[in-house]
Amino acid sequence: MPQFHGGAYAIGSAADAASLAADVSRRVGARAVCVDYRLAPQNPFPAAVDDAVAAYSALLDQGIPGARIAFVGESAGGGLTVATLVALKEAGLPQPSSAAVFSPWAGLTVSGASATSKADLDPGLTPLGPAAGTEPLASPVFADLTGLPPLLIQVGSHEIALGDAVRLASRAAADDVHVELQVWPQVPHVFQSFSVMLDEADEALQSAAAFTRDHWAAAQAPAEAAPEASLRS
Repeated sequence: MPQFHGGAYAIGSAADAASLAADVSRRVGARAVCVDYRLAPQNPFPAAVDDAVAAYSALLDQGIPGARIAFVGESAGGGLTVATLVALKEAGLPQPSSAAVFSPWAGLTVSGASATSKADLDPGLTPLGPAAGTEPLASPVFADLTGLPPLLIQVGSHEIALGDAVRLASRAAADDVHVELQVWPQVPHVFQSFSVMLDEADEALQSAAAFTRDHWAAAQAPAEAAPEASLRS
């Protein structure tokens, strides 16, 4: 289960994500792989996307089918998660069984209405101002999401990322993706990392784990039947 850390693509590491990844993997009952992708500005776009695709491809090369893999990402890692799914589609690679993203930074332009309306409520993030970033693999709110696997989006109502999370869900729905949007009231950015002290975080992670397990099982069901069918042919 690859997990992509946050940090605005400029800071953070796989080690920083280990605690949340371990919590999610324990609840799902799966092995977590924290991906240490290259950071900007030393490694400009699309370095992070390339590294995420490479990490997933390595799992496929080990003989692990996409149906047995689920993505998880937080903040910028949430945006990277969805961008990676789009990149996999463009490369003709199989999709994972599902993806769960926590407080995703899905639009580098930060153009959702909550960038200003929630600015005084968000203790963790501040608007970055106008920026380039409408490239779909940088800002998946502008991407064609057709063909992506089931997507779970969790975000807090006090986040400046709220608007883009809602836009991402709307875009996924318009592109016929199975998408679930969960907005948790009055919680901070990536509140899921505070499960030891926030009931909402514990509930959110339980929901994410159930979502992942359900779609994991659904994706593997036809794959398990394939070998028997091939023996009959």
